[in-house]
Amino acid sequence: MAGRIPAGVGPQHPQVVVLVGATGDLARRKLLPGLFHLSSSGFIPGCRIIGVSLDDIDADGFRNIARAAVAEFSARKVADADWAAFAGCLQYTSLSAGPEVLKAAVLEAERAFNGESMRLHYLSVPPNAALAAVHLLGEAGLVERSRIIMEKPFGTDLPSAVALNARLHEVFDEDRIFRIDHFLGKEAAQNILAFRFANGLFEPIWNRNFIDHVQIDVPEKLALGKRSGFYEQTGAYRDMVVTHLFQILGFMAMEAPTSLEPKPISEEKNKVFRSMLPIRPSDVVRGQYTGYRSEEGVYSDSDTETFIALKCFIDNWRWAGVPFYLRTGKRMAEGQRIISIAFREPPKSMFPAGSGVSAQGPDHLTFDLADAAKMSLSFYGKRPGPGMRLDKVSMQFAMHDTSHIGDVLEAYERLILDAMRGDHTLFTTAEGIERLWEVSTPLLEGPPAVRFYDPGSWGPNAIHQLVAPHAWRLPFERGWRDPNPVGS
Repeated sequence: MAGRIPAGVGPQHPQVVVLVGATGDLARRKLLPGLFHLSSSGFIPGCRIIGVSLDDIDADGFRNIARAAVAEFSARKVADADWAAFAGCLQYTSLSAGPEVLKAAVLEAERAFNGESMRLHYLSVPPNAALAAVHLLGEAGLVERSRIIMEKPFGTDLPSAVALNARLHEVFDEDRIFRIDHFLGKEAAQNILAFRFANGLFEPIWNRNFIDHVQIDVPEKLALGKRSGFYEQTGAYRDMVVTHLFQILGFMAMEAPTSLEPKPISEEKNKVFRSMLPIRPSDVVRGQYTGYRSEEGVYSDSDTETFIALKCFIDNWRWAGVPFYLRTGKRMAEGQRIISIAFREPPKSMFPAGSGVSAQGPDHLTFDLADAAKMSLSFYGKRPGPGMRLDKVSMQFAMHDTSHIGDVLEAYERLILDAMRGDHTLFTTAEGIERLWEVSTPLLEGPPAVRFYDPGSWGPNAIHQLVAPHAWRLPFERGWRDPNPVGS
């Protein structure tokens, strides 16, 4: 497979990856399987991985953890020879061993390469441990030739975000920091750029004159499980909206960059964030699912939201007056990741009453942010037969319909690869994250009370007033056609 990797996709130099939090849940589910795939498939010219965590284990213990993780979570078949080669690239050091031992492990790993290599530090740790890990890397002298990936949240409000960035910049320059948002690593999110800027059909209508409103809807069926204690200090807005949904909004709403290079794309995203109006508490519905307060680590009178829906506006020439509706929550009816763009309806209808026009809402362009890209364009068409009866029909595209589905990288794989290459296109800047906390200040200082909703529902009833006179696209979204229908 290595011979089929396009030139320029991977980094030029071998990589030493310092994976802090190497025995944690994210490392097991995503990072270790992802690094195994990137390494065994030839995306990286050479790779050594040093696991770091609080666990008192040795290198063989870490290899056993990694082997179990790859076996359980890898979406691809694991060949024995590939695993043996990858296992030989794994080393481990405990956090308690200190910076000198970590430095020695990195230098030993680098000696395995002929010529120059680069370092990638991935901090898969809770927010309260991130700065300690950063300073450990600084004390170990591992800043040179290195890049660092940071997990969310990036602060909890504007003062904390400013302070966090200042502390980070004491050790790492901004161009070495990669704040990860795995939503933007998905093929469908990147396909928005291709869809908009490569097609003359859609870019001319991508504005307030033709688009009525936009919905970004990320409901989740999952409960919080062992994350309840963390979530109690964070909530849905800090956990999902600032770090994920606003980033998708910026990607979808930005102006055309001067080139598909990281700096111009980041600048256009930041222009969107600068143009956002402050979030008004009256435009927000906060919810909490029934039973949340009885979970471990949660206060009996908790006001933490497990659900949030909001309306926001981008006050610039392209989007003035167009509402953007965002919704996300836990324990909801379905798990989806949808961007839905509603086009304005014709100003006057010539069709007779009862023809079906407007009965099923406006035309929609829908992006499904699943790992494999899917898009759908719905519109009215005439029903066959006598008379003038119209039905909503759709044109759909799914990556599964092409021969390229095997080329799709999982989101974390793509983002790790980009960070190794120094490509900031899909990452968040300090300026962008601080601006988003700034527009969030009115909501954080005066949040509306939480409203209760039943697990397995679509959230509190107040969400319908928030979106009126429109309707939430989910649960009314048209179903995706089965790429493998029975009998095909």
